Amino acid sequence: MLQVFFAVAFSAVPLTLYVPPIRSLNQFVESLEQLLRQTTVYTLRVCPRLRLAFSRLFSHYSLSPRRR
Repeated sequence: MLQVFFAVAFSAVPLTLYVPPIRSLNQFVESLEQLLRQTTVYTLRVCPRLRLAFSRLFSHYSLSPRRR
């Protein structure tokens, strides 16, 4: 059992090289939060306009007489 523990422990050591330090991780999370704030403001402003544009287009095509 001890051999299995050491095998798992030493195989996981190289994975710690890929984990960034906590300082870098905090800056990364902060920049992601800022990006999400900016994009939510943009999408909240754009989505009603897109919905209105699509509803106008669909109503125009549904009300127009069909030509053959």
